[in-house]
Amino acid sequence: MAWVTDTYEWLEDVTGDAALTRVRARNESTVAEFASDEEFRALESRIRDILDTDSRIPYARKRGDFLYNFWKDAAHPRGLWRRTTMEQYRLDDPEWDVLVDLDALASAEDENWVWKSAQVLRPSFDRALVSLSRGGADASVVREFSLSTRSFVAPESGGFHVPEAKTDIDWIDADTVFVGTDLGPGSLTDSGYPRRAHRWHRGTPLEDAPVVFEGEQTDVAVSASHDSTPGYERSLVQRATDFFNAVTSILNDDGSTTVIDVPTDASVSVHEEWLTVRLTTPWVVDGTEYAAGSLLAAKLDEFLSGTRDLTVVFAPDARTSLHQYAWTENYLLLVVLEDVRSSVRVVTLGDTVTSDRLSGLPDAVDVTIIGTDPEFGGDEYFLDASGHLTPSTLLVGTVGSEPVPLKSAPAFFDTTNLVVEQYFATSLDGTRVPYFVVRGAGVGGEPAPAGPTLLYGYGGFEVSLTPSYSGVVGAAWLSRGGTYVVANIRGGGEYGPSWHTQVLKSGRHKVHEDFAAVAQDLVERGITTSDRLGAQGGSNGGLLMGIMLTKYPELFGAIVCQVPLLDMKRYHRLLAGASWMAEYGDPDDPEEWAFISDYSPYQNVSPPAMHGGAYPPILITTSTRDDRVHPGHARKMDALLEEYGYDVSYYENIEGGHGGAADNAQAAFKSALAYTFLWRTIGGGDS
Repeated sequence: MAWVTDTYEWLEDVTGDAALTRVRARNESTVAEFASDEEFRALESRIRDILDTDSRIPYARKRGDFLYNFWKDAAHPRGLWRRTTMEQYRLDDPEWDVLVDLDALASAEDENWVWKSAQVLRPSFDRALVSLSRGGADASVVREFSLSTRSFVAPESGGFHVPEAKTDIDWIDADTVFVGTDLGPGSLTDSGYPRRAHRWHRGTPLEDAPVVFEGEQTDVAVSASHDSTPGYERSLVQRATDFFNAVTSILNDDGSTTVIDVPTDASVSVHEEWLTVRLTTPWVVDGTEYAAGSLLAAKLDEFLSGTRDLTVVFAPDARTSLHQYAWTENYLLLVVLEDVRSSVRVVTLGDTVTSDRLSGLPDAVDVTIIGTDPEFGGDEYFLDASGHLTPSTLLVGTVGSEPVPLKSAPAFFDTTNLVVEQYFATSLDGTRVPYFVVRGAGVGGEPAPAGPTLLYGYGGFEVSLTPSYSGVVGAAWLSRGGTYVVANIRGGGEYGPSWHTQVLKSGRHKVHEDFAAVAQDLVERGITTSDRLGAQGGSNGGLLMGIMLTKYPELFGAIVCQVPLLDMKRYHRLLAGASWMAEYGDPDDPEEWAFISDYSPYQNVSPPAMHGGAYPPILITTSTRDDRVHPGHARKMDALLEEYGYDVSYYENIEGGHGGAADNAQAAFKSALAYTFLWRTIGGGDS
């Protein structure tokens, strides 16, 4: 580390006058430099048109007889919560029944509402629990909504209402919910999430709701949920001891709990009589070892009684992993990745297990399960298929027949001369790391010349970066002659849980080494040069960008660092940071700080004279309303880099939460700012 004294801790005061004065000054400087000319405004307008277009697919969730959708466009920047029937949904221009006009609501209540979610009551489907955020924060206000009267149910009329907090809530029946929220001292964990689950009955004070389950102060969170499947009604509680470990139990009628005795790092789900368990690490049961990444199934009642008759639903190999799975009423759908290319399988469980590949899907695309409704929707499913150059197609099907296209998104850029290629870089320890390249094709069979290239990465929390279509990337970068690269580095889940678990804590260096290896491979293949290679990442990917800046500056010509973690000495003391110690480690533990301090960007910034050169230009962006990753990370890094004379630009959105933008206008500005910065630094142009 270059230094140990933090002279910019005052910037952690999110709404402090001094901190915001500096933020506004830095914003003005960045806007003046990058966002004040006609070319910027044209790009911003183009991106806004893409985000607002009515030709987008209105993705929906089926609940009972209706499909529910949340929609933003130019006329409704905050959005509409609406619904329609399946008959209407099949039409090109469905008739929508608007339930909540968020723009009108925000205006009437003088609130900066941002939509978070809605839970519709089953099986009557006549009420919903609507969560609204102020400015896009994770914390939200929960309000009961009547679908029959199209209005919120006031607390004085018996409606459920939870003040602003990071709340967990779920319907039990029409008059009862499970809820965990901020009820004063002792009600939240150190991570700021609910520590207790309450059973709250309509018409009674929330603070008097009895506790049904309680965790420890050091846990990440406690939650309770209710399964309303007819004939299989049950309640479950979960205690997350850290970000990756949790104990799930059945909540019995007498208030006792029965633990579902599986490894705490496994993912557990229950459907009708079945228990499914996805393993993160190997599990030995009665002398049989089940591999990490496997999906197992058992009869729930038999498992709870002590038998361990486990069925292997999916077992990975060196090239495959289970990316996603979901129940219909009678079948299990699996999305399987093979070298980051997907396929869908239909599994039948019973006395024998069958697994059949789903036919009828488009070629060379990534497939995602958009929705099923195993409680009331039979065996119907919705899938989304897209690729880097292939706009999304929404497909609908019923198990037993091939899916059919239901809706298609428009193309937002010309792909005529573009190609998608997959390569593998070799990391420092010899691991092969895949990455996708989207670029212009060469002429006459010759390779395309080296050009401006943007490398995107994340590398954490088992998040897989699968191929997908982005109209914004295409219009703002590819259409201008840029090359776009997505790195499937370790820390993600592209090759199953072990692709992630091997980089936890002391293994974190492998994430950085993988990303650097891809950057070097791009240069060695002649795809780009280091001075024309940019890097981009947000949140955990923003941490990665900070590490590239301070440890691998020679590899890049520019960096875009968004809503980042950067001060890893204090991250666990800021907002939700304590919940991520299972990923990064505990900075207060000297042994763990030893490896964290080796890469923590804020502690590794040094003056140019100390490392023999300059850092590449960097744009750092964040949001004042981000209550997940503290904006202090970005603020302090910007101030320190500026102090040392580096080329650093900074922009902080006053709204937006961890996503960085509260509406499409803000999202368009944020994207246009990033691509303008990149084009000026590595694209060879002034705009």
